[in-house]
Parts: sequence; structure tokens; C-alpha cells
Amino acid sequence: MTDTTDQSGVAALAARLAELRAEREHLIAGLTGSVASGKTTLAAGLSDVLDDSMRVATVSTDGFLYPNAILAERDLTLRKGFPETYDIAGLGQALADLRQGEADFPAYSHVTYDIDPALTRTIERPDIFLLEGLGFRAPSPPPRGTHEPDLLIYLDASEEDLLAWFLERFVRLWNAARTDPKSFYANFLHMSEPELMAFATSVWDRINLPNLRENIAPLKEHADIVVLKARDHSIRIVEDRLA
Repeated sequence: MTDTTDQSGVAALAARLAELRAEREHLIAGLTGSVASGKTTLAAGLSDVLDDSMRVATVSTDGFLYPNAILAERDLTLRKGFPETYDIAGLGQALADLRQGEADFPAYSHVTYDIDPALTRTIERPDIFLLEGLGFRAPSPPPRGTHEPDLLIYLDASEEDLLAWFLERFVRLWNAARTDPKSFYANFLHMSEPELMAFATSVWDRINLPNLRENIAPLKEHADIVVLKARDHSIRIVEDRLA
């Protein structure tokens, strides 16, 4: 099932970001939450709303994952997405550079599951910069440094829903790989769908769920804004610590 995030919730969050941006010249907002929570879709929805009145740019932290070769060298391949697999210093420097005018942001290919230098984007400082993904740390007390977002949004959902969305996405990308031999998911085309579901569930249990519980979910207590997403993809702001 395709994620069709509730637009009224998106509009409310976009309005709040516009309010916060009005208090300063530029705003860098971090957006985090579990794998499969819909961070990319929410960021795109926010951008669509905010683009009507200001310049908005959206980037994923995935671009700051270390390349697969480095992860393999450090024996971190099976921990991709955990904090130690991100170039935190590089991400911080890019944010600091962006505040000065422009910065280069590397990008990650979800086809090859690796960094793709050809996808690097040079971004000029927008009114609102949305940085979505994993790899965030608990924000510093305000005023925050130039190397971190001005605020952090946490996209919350139940573990049951997150697993359901993860499996739906896995199967969708697996089916798409039938016509795209370059897709990472082509590696699993020899599996039957029941075998694929069992494998995807094991990936969730061994990698994504521990990362959620150990590293991602604790950020909820430190986030400036908490947004709750229901099974039907509707969202609502449940905590606004900047109000």
C-alpha cells in the first residue's frame, strides 16, 4: 500500500514550521523516526505545502551513510542505519556551510543501496531546510550550534504499524525489481513471497527493531515536536515543546 499521509496533519505541521521560520531568517528542521515510518513522504508533503510561500529544500541523511566499502571494512554492513554508520562530522559541516550560503549534500541510491556520487546536490540556503532520516543525536540546549538543526521533529508510530509498513514496502520494491535488474531487491527474486516475508521480518527483528529501540525512539523525549502517525497514515501533532 502506498503511503498517502493525511494532508490536514501535514498542513498543521507546515503551518507550525512557517511560524517558527518567521522568527528567524532561515530554519533548519530535522525530521526523524523509525525505518518505514514515512519520513520521506512527510517531508515531501511539507515541502509541497510550504513551497507556496517560501523556498524549501529537502534532503535525506542517507547521503551521509558511509559507503558500503567502508562499512564492510569496519564490519558494520549489518548495522547500516545505526549511529556509527553515519558521517556525523560531514553532516554537521554541511549544515554549517549551508548557513553561510550553500553546501554540497551527497545522496544515497535506494536502487544500489550505496552512496551515488552522481546524485550529489549543491543547495543554496533556502527559507526552510528539511533534513529527514536517521543518524540524529539528541539536540543541544538552545541556542543550538551551527552544525545541528534548529529543531527536531519526531515521527512516532506503533511498532506493529511500523512492521506492517516495512513489509508492505519490502514486497512493493521486490515486485518492482522484476523489471529493474539493477535494483538491490533483485537479489531476492529467487524467493517466493512467503519466503520473502519471512526474510524481511527477520531483517526487521535483527536490525531495524533494535535500532529503533536503542537509538531512534529515545530521541522522542528530546524532540521539539512529536507527531503521531496512525495506521491509516493520518498524523497529528501530539507534543510541541516550542509552544
